[in-house]
Amino acid sequence: MTVTIKSMTQSKHTEFHFTQESRRWAALAATALTVLVIGLDTTILNVALPDIAVDLGASNAQLQWFADSYLLVLGAVLLPAGLLGDRYGRKRFTVGGLVVFAGGSLWCALASSPESLIGARTLLGVGAAVLIPLAMSSVVVLFEPHERTRAIGVIGAATMLGLPLGPILAGVLLQHYWWGSVFLVNLPVIAVALVAVAILLPESRGERGRRLDLVGIVLSSGALVAATFGVIEGPERGWADPLVVTGLAGGLALGIVFVWWQRVDRGVEPVVDPALWGEPAFRWGGVIAAIASLAFFGAMFVVPQYLRGVLGADALGTGLRSIPMVVGLLVGLRTTMALLPRFGSRTLGVAGFAIGAAAFVLGSRVTVESGYLLTGVWTFGVGAGVGAALFCGQNCALGVLPRARAATGSAVIQALRQVGSVLGIAVLGALLNAVYRSGLPEAGQGGLSQAQVAALGQNVTSGVAEAARSGATGLERIVQSAFVGGLSATLWVSAAVCLAGALIVWVALPDDRATSRSAAVPAGQQDQEAQSAHALDATAD
Repeated sequence: MTVTIKSMTQSKHTEFHFTQESRRWAALAATALTVLVIGLDTTILNVALPDIAVDLGASNAQLQWFADSYLLVLGAVLLPAGLLGDRYGRKRFTVGGLVVFAGGSLWCALASSPESLIGARTLLGVGAAVLIPLAMSSVVVLFEPHERTRAIGVIGAATMLGLPLGPILAGVLLQHYWWGSVFLVNLPVIAVALVAVAILLPESRGERGRRLDLVGIVLSSGALVAATFGVIEGPERGWADPLVVTGLAGGLALGIVFVWWQRVDRGVEPVVDPALWGEPAFRWGGVIAAIASLAFFGAMFVVPQYLRGVLGADALGTGLRSIPMVVGLLVGLRTTMALLPRFGSRTLGVAGFAIGAAAFVLGSRVTVESGYLLTGVWTFGVGAGVGAALFCGQNCALGVLPRARAATGSAVIQALRQVGSVLGIAVLGALLNAVYRSGLPEAGQGGLSQAQVAALGQNVTSGVAEAARSGATGLERIVQSAFVGGLSATLWVSAAVCLAGALIVWVALPDDRATSRSAAVPAGQQDQEAQSAHALDATAD
C-alpha cells in the first residue's frame, strides 16, 4: 500500500508539472504572436516602398524616413518601455502596445501624403517599442537560464515567420488593391494576439523600490534622435549644413553625458544597470546583435529597390524574390540552435559573420544583366550568416538576465539592435544615394531638364519611370547602372561590417559551450538527474 500511494503521488506530481510546463509554453506562444505582427510589418513596408514612392511622390530621403521614423522612435522608446513594463506590469503594457500598433496600422493604410505616413510609422514605432522588449522578457520570466535557448528560438522563429509572409501578402494585395491595404494585414493578427495575451499570459512585475531615472531616459532618447537625424539628413542637406552638424554633435554630446550619468548611483532606477552592463556576455552579446542588425537591415533596404528598379519585378514578384533572405534567416537560426551545444556562441558567431561577409562580396558582383539567380544565392547567404550571428549575440545576452530586470535588460539589447538597424538604413542608404546620383547625367546632358534630372535622382523606381517617359535612348540603362554601382558600394561596406563583427565575437564574447550543453538537456531529464543525485546523497547518509 505504501508503494501504491507513493506511485500515485509521483503520478499526480508529474501531471501537475506537465500542466505548468504547458502553460508556460502557451504563454510564450501568445507573446510570439506580438512579434509576428512586427515581422510582418517590417517586410511589408519594404515591398510596398516602390509603389508608395510613385503614388505619394516621395523622395529618397522620405523613403528612408518611412523606415527610420519607425526605427528611430522604436529605439528611443524601448528603454523607458522596458522600465515601465518591469515596474507596472508586463502583461498590461503588452496589451497597450498591441492597441497602439493597431491604431498606427490603420493610420498607415489611410495616409495620403509622405508626412502623414511618416507620422503613422512613428506611432507604429511606439507600439513596437513596448511589444519587443516585453516579448523577449517573457523568455527570462517564464524559463530558467538552461531553457532560454529554446525559448529564444521560438520568439526568433515567430519574428522570422512574419518576414517571408510579409512580402507574399504584400505582393498579392498590391496586385489587386491600393498600397495602403498592406498595412491592414496587421489588424486580424493583432486581434488574435490580444485575445491570446489576455487569456494565456500571466501578469508579472519586477522591482519597484526606486524612482525612475527620468534624466537618463531623456538623455538616451535625445542622443539617438539627434544623431540619427544628422545621419539621415546629411546626404540631402550636405554634411556641413548647420542642422546636420548640430544633430551629429548633439547626439555625441548627449551620449557622453548619458554614459557619465549612468555610472553614478543617484538613488534612482538606472536606464542601463551598470552591474548588468558589466557582465561580458550581456554587454558583448548586445553589441554583436547591433552589428548584425546594421548589416542585415541595410541589405533589407536596398534589395527590394534592386528587384523592382533593375530586374523589373512587380510587387508580387518582389515579395517572392525576397524570400531567400528570410529563408536563410530561418536556416541560420535552426542550424545554430542545433550546433550551439557542441561549438558555442563564439565559434558559431564568427562563422555566421564570415558567411555573411562572403555573401555580401558575392552580391557586390551583380550587374544590370546578372538576372535573379545570383541575387537569390547571395541574399540567402546573408540571411543564414547574419541570422546565425544575431542569434548567438542575443542568446548570450538573454542567458544572463535576472528575472527582476527582464524587460529592462531586454530593452537594452533591443535598443542596441535598433541603433544598428537605424544606422544600417541611414548610413548605407546615404551611401547608396550618393553613388547612385553621381552616376546620373547632369541637367543639359542629352537634353534633360533640371526637373527631369531631379526626378531621376529621387530613387531608382522613379528614375526608371522618368527615363521611359523621356524617350532618351539608353537613359534607362544609365539609371539602372548607377543604382547597381550604389548597391555594390553598400554591399562592400556591409562585408566589412561583418568582418569587424567576426573579430569582436572572437576577441570579446565569452565561451558559453557549458551553458549551451545544459540548455540542450531536456528539463525532465535534468529533473531526473537531480532526483538521482538526491537519492545517491540519501544512500550515502
